[in-house]
Amino acid sequence: MSGNEQETGPDFAQGVALDVLEPGAPLRGRVADRAAIMVRSCGEVFIVGAACSHYHGPLDEGLVVGDTIRCPWHHACFSLRSGEALRAPAFDALPRWRVEQADGKIYARERIKSAEAKPAPARAPRSVAIVGAGAAGFAAAQALRTEGYDGVIEMIGVDPAQPYDRPNLSKDYLAGTAQPEWLPLRDPAWYRENGVLLRLGRKVESLDVAAKRLTLEGGEAVSFDALLLATGAEPVRLPIPGADGPNVHYLRSIADADRIIAASAGAKRVAVIGASFIGLEVAASLRGRGLEVHVVAPEAVPMARILGPELGAHVRQLHEARGVVFHLEDTAMRIGEGGLSLEKGGALAADFVVIGVGVRPNLALAEAAGLATDKGVLVDEYLMTSAPDVYAAGDIARWPDKITGENIRVEHWVVAERQGQTAARNMLGRKERFDAAPFFWSQHYDQVVCYVGHAPGWDRHEVSGDPASGACTVVYYKGDRKLAVATLGRDLESLKAEEAFEKAMGALA
Repeated sequence: MSGNEQETGPDFAQGVALDVLEPGAPLRGRVADRAAIMVRSCGEVFIVGAACSHYHGPLDEGLVVGDTIRCPWHHACFSLRSGEALRAPAFDALPRWRVEQADGKIYARERIKSAEAKPAPARAPRSVAIVGAGAAGFAAAQALRTEGYDGVIEMIGVDPAQPYDRPNLSKDYLAGTAQPEWLPLRDPAWYRENGVLLRLGRKVESLDVAAKRLTLEGGEAVSFDALLLATGAEPVRLPIPGADGPNVHYLRSIADADRIIAASAGAKRVAVIGASFIGLEVAASLRGRGLEVHVVAPEAVPMARILGPELGAHVRQLHEARGVVFHLEDTAMRIGEGGLSLEKGGALAADFVVIGVGVRPNLALAEAAGLATDKGVLVDEYLMTSAPDVYAAGDIARWPDKITGENIRVEHWVVAERQGQTAARNMLGRKERFDAAPFFWSQHYDQVVCYVGHAPGWDRHEVSGDPASGACTVVYYKGDRKLAVATLGRDLESLKAEEAFEKAMGALA
């Protein structure tokens, strides 16, 4: 999912009649040769860049909420006043222009310089350690610097690679349409210029919460005043014979993706075990490389437990239309050099196998340190753990969710990034509740499913529209409580669902 700004529409430098602007409806145009949008909201007019700084989503198709605008693709949120990226997955500000009104017209004048750096917060720890160099860890480091924090930041990660765009691994990168240089979240120079010390390829052996000290593999100690645990998750290993063979792959890291790409180079047929979002995205990507793809899964309809039978069946049809072969209501019993055997009998030939049957949170460090856990690291609404000055975010965090009324843990990229941002601000004394509605997207060829909320145990659902048309909405309920909304081809509706959940949570605060 990428795009380029288009130099279309009226030139705002030449003026636009005020009565052309409908409140809350972005008008796409340009300032000279730069694509821009003009927005009338809160009794003012704003002019900012037209493309989201994440994947260049078209902001004129987004949702205006007060003096902010949200991207229709991945729900990044920007301030219309300052251009600042307020919420992940975008981190870079939008360009903006000074607005002038004269003779019943609105004009874009000179481009406004980026906002000056924020002053150092009055309350701040002297040093922050971040265990985990993924989505939550990077977002926390970036937010600390954005908020003016000038203390020590050390980021420690087992993965030897600098923080990168993990969702791309199963999508464009695995398909071969995204270049390796597109993956890093920041250029290496960013870490040097912002004073973020990276300790990559390093494992934290122990955490002493009382002494505020980490011990790394090899014995090196790292002290901290505030700590973020963002240790992420690891793929569930399938407990069957042959699942650890050289022709078997899991996908979590960029190194895993590179191994699958290398295996596909000389292969004709691949078996994917698991019809999860990751499993099916891998299937789509490997079909894009020309491989014959077979998917083995125990369910009758892929992802029906999460999306419902109608949307699940549509996703299956998308894959079958492109040649993916499903072996449903079946499981792999043994993996050999030339393929695998199935529970219902028979053998499935495959040059290599990719297993995608879920992930398990990395809780060992937190559990050994005595932090409260329950299928995740328990945190409060500010993402603080049971130990003072120790926060958790991302795949390991289990937080009180107002939508479900329960403690939940969610394994999604945008959730991890937003939690990292909230945890960072709370380290600085902001007292910011984490009340963002969980959001994720899943790409299947040219169609994208967006999902807002969290419905692990819905008992009824309502479908609006026909998935086969490429545009539908599914709403999930437990009793009378709306838990989640999935959309296909209805990006604006997904944004409105997110806003509605936020308003509902605000009313419950």
